[in-house]
Amino acid sequence: MADENALETKPAQSIPERPKDGASEAAPEGEKGPSKSALKKAAKEKEKAEKAAKRKAEEEAQKKAAAANDVSKNDYGELPILPEVKPSSTPRVTLAELASKYNETTPMDESGGPEVVFRAIVENARNQSAKLSFLLLGQGVNNIQAVVAESPELSRQMVKFCGAVPAESVVIVHGLVKKPKEPVKSATVSHLEIHIRKLFIECKADNQLPLQVADAERPIPAEGEEVQEEDGRPTVNLATRLNNRVIDLRAKHNLAIFKIKHGVTALFREYLDSKGFIGVQTPKLLGSPSEGGASIFEVKYFDRQAFLAQSPQLYKQMLIAARFERVYEVGPVFRAENSNTARHLTEFTGLDLEMEFAEDYHEVMDFLEGLMLFIFNGLRERYQKESELIRGIYHVDDFKLPEVGKTIKIPFSEGVKMLRDDGVEIGDFDDLSTPDEKRLGRLILEKYGTDFYILDKYPLAIRPFYTMPAHDSPAHQPGAKDPNTGYSNSYDFFMRGQEIMSGAQRIHNADFLAKRMREHVTPVDPEGPGLKDYVDGFRYGCPPHAGGGIGLERIVMLWLGLPNVRLASAFPRDPSRLAP
Repeated sequence: MADENALETKPAQSIPERPKDGASEAAPEGEKGPSKSALKKAAKEKEKAEKAAKRKAEEEAQKKAAAANDVSKNDYGELPILPEVKPSSTPRVTLAELASKYNETTPMDESGGPEVVFRAIVENARNQSAKLSFLLLGQGVNNIQAVVAESPELSRQMVKFCGAVPAESVVIVHGLVKKPKEPVKSATVSHLEIHIRKLFIECKADNQLPLQVADAERPIPAEGEEVQEEDGRPTVNLATRLNNRVIDLRAKHNLAIFKIKHGVTALFREYLDSKGFIGVQTPKLLGSPSEGGASIFEVKYFDRQAFLAQSPQLYKQMLIAARFERVYEVGPVFRAENSNTARHLTEFTGLDLEMEFAEDYHEVMDFLEGLMLFIFNGLRERYQKESELIRGIYHVDDFKLPEVGKTIKIPFSEGVKMLRDDGVEIGDFDDLSTPDEKRLGRLILEKYGTDFYILDKYPLAIRPFYTMPAHDSPAHQPGAKDPNTGYSNSYDFFMRGQEIMSGAQRIHNADFLAKRMREHVTPVDPEGPGLKDYVDGFRYGCPPHAGGGIGLERIVMLWLGLPNVRLASAFPRDPSRLAP
């Protein structure tokens, strides 16, 4: 039996006393509680937050009360994307209609007046005071001043709302037509103003725009000129404008440019339709680079290679061989020329025509002269306002036309002589460079007083393979040592010293055409893909014919005196631009 005294006795452990209800535990050893200053700061922050919340609640309550008492609450605001359509008893009008219809109307200090409804763009909006706001409302090339004033029927909230509408927003306006005390110089419709009764935002613009429309309405410098500041603001360069083209095109002069561009095509069609021409559409996807040269775009066509058309030239001629007699086309032209100049585009609109003639290709050249004069005179008569607007921005003289029947037509050799007499070194058969063309244009303007003229009988070596050599050209002589010397039955038309149309008599005999294709400065194979069908078309009989191709954008540029052809293209394409 074990001895009890042998067992070791352990001391009893003390159990800590739990705090009484409501008492806090002591902080762990080494930690301290919040300081008095921290507690005081937290209390202040809490008090501040409570006051802010109370103030916000009071403001919200005031807004709700004000909205409930807003006499105009149904007369302004932002419309839903797809509002419920409720036909209005008041017909919509345009600012142009207002300007002509209401030469005299109710003075602004009298009540009443004609009520109108129209859609407009907010060009500018500002709150003059809590009780008065002004807006400049635009529509096309016109704009008009609008006034929003507090009255028993129009709330201060509406005044504030109207004066804060972002520029470029689309709005629906209901208002009274009034006669201002004095003409509003800042508006095109200066003899009227609108006293707004209702205004709804149909599409709200962002507050921050990448480009201001006012900047887009200022001129860009010509090629080679330095960018100038105007009114302390730098000129927005062309690249920035083209990168934001949708905003840039809103400038009033841009709308005028494209009205004139449309006018050129309309006049072109009008004249040719009246002369028995047939409008056609030729392929723009080709199986081979049919006209030769390197300036052609390659594209993938299913499982094989294809090319974009450089012109409708070969197809126009094939249609003449098909007995169409007179054809024209308005369509895209693609040129893969890496020309980053102010007058070149890689995609432009071609105005092309081809026609039979009776005896001599000059019949066609004279016909084209009549066409161009019809277009010029049509632009002068129908688009005078638009032309003056743009020329006023760029400070360009009116386009000088020759007297009827006195268009300047000079041989290429005479143009070379004029340049030589002016100190230019140039060979008899050298092609004219762009500076040479511009210089000759200035010389002709000084001598003959015209911006429009024609050069005839170009050197054969600088024209395409389908161009008919002049009757005395070595190309018509069997065994000629150099069949590409001499001149050709070809011509170019010029505006302000720059070429806008190239044309010629075409070869209509299949055997002679095949010969010229082989011996051309840049030979092509008449049996090659894309060309054999073309050559064979003349083996079945084809009348003598001639025609020309006109660059639409270049006509617009030179008629208006624009510094860059890109301004005449809605969304231009050049070697560095494929978007927008």
